[in-house]
Amino acid sequence: YQRRVRGFLFLLVFIKALLANMFQKARSIKNQLQFLTQITFQSKIQTQSIKIRNFTNKNEVKTAILLLNLGGPQTLDHVHSFLHRLFADPDIIPLPMRSVLAPFIAFRRTPKIKSQYAAIGGGSPIRDWTEKQATQMVKLLDQFNPQTAPHKSYIAFRYANPLTEEALNQIYNDGVKRVIAFSQYPQYSCSTTGSSLNYIHRLIFSNTGQSLSPNSPIINENVKEYFKKEVNWSVIDRWPTHPKLIEAFAKNIEKTLSTFNENERNNVVLLFSAHSLPMSVVNRGDSYPAEVAATVYAVMNYLGFSNPYRLVWQSKVGPAAWLGPQTWDSICGLNKNNIKNIILIPIAFTSDHIETLFELDHEYIEQANTKLGMNVKRIESLNDNPLFINALVDLVVNHINNNNNNNKSKQLYLRCPKCINEQCGLTKQFFLNK
Repeated sequence: YQRRVRGFLFLLVFIKALLANMFQKARSIKNQLQFLTQITFQSKIQTQSIKIRNFTNKNEVKTAILLLNLGGPQTLDHVHSFLHRLFADPDIIPLPMRSVLAPFIAFRRTPKIKSQYAAIGGGSPIRDWTEKQATQMVKLLDQFNPQTAPHKSYIAFRYANPLTEEALNQIYNDGVKRVIAFSQYPQYSCSTTGSSLNYIHRLIFSNTGQSLSPNSPIINENVKEYFKKEVNWSVIDRWPTHPKLIEAFAKNIEKTLSTFNENERNNVVLLFSAHSLPMSVVNRGDSYPAEVAATVYAVMNYLGFSNPYRLVWQSKVGPAAWLGPQTWDSICGLNKNNIKNIILIPIAFTSDHIETLFELDHEYIEQANTKLGMNVKRIESLNDNPLFINALVDLVVNHINNNNNNNKSKQLYLRCPKCINEQCGLTKQFFLNK
């Protein structure tokens, strides 16, 4: 009887999610009709739309810095749409019957994820930190590289506002013809940087007249043609061992180490924690694990290998095999070996968000210290650390001023040995040609 009740309740939830998806499709059809109407009158307003753009602005933007990142919901009301876009992304989570399962999974997970964001203040701070980083970066870029100034930053989050579509529309309206797509993930993965770049390509070349992501704006044909033909693109796709990035991590580790007793300091275990990946992705040849390990080794080299350390992995979702060992399992294992003093280092995250403020701080550190009697601490995230801002500026300046065409990363254009996503090949060829 209980099994029947549970099955009936599950069916009701599934039907509710299915109905929500049907309403979403109805909205998409409405948007498509609006889009077709817009195209009908496009020739009449084309001249006006060009005048609207800021070409006559004396402070015309010369170089656009398009900051690519995952993003996060700013309020609890944004959580469901954030999850819906996440699970609808074919580059990050392969799902059969995606149009049905994505809203269903998002619906089921929303209450849990909402409670997590409520615990850290009601939303993700990643937009605030990204805006602060961008403001400081652009100010320094104008100072150090006046020949490509004025520079302007555009935030392109994959699953939260400001969305990639909004950023592309803003660049079009500003009339910028030099765009640097700057990944804010230091280590490249097909699931992060790759997803953002693939999405840009799909937006530019889509001919459906529909939004490509749930509850997202539509890019019109004028904008698509502009980015295909008039924009000079380049990409900063990875920077796992940049000297200033390494120094920023190392200085924060030294600062946290100084809070331990001097006689214990050299034996504190440094646990570098990065977001894990499904082994199905790793086994295709994704470069992320190797690049994260390169960052860890460079930081330890800067520190003179002063402490014992390990690289561990967090944020596993679902029953499938993921890259390990998991961060929490590692903490418990060290505790069983009578190791109590640990520093957690979020080595693949540059700004505070749910994985640092809730998963590391609430789930791991609080549990370890209160229930296991350990002394676990976390380094500060880089956020608006001046060393980190200088790293961003240095990366862009070197990228712009490289006169030998080496600003085209050779790694970016190499597909994974067992890549199964044809979109990756189209995207890589597009940016290579640009």
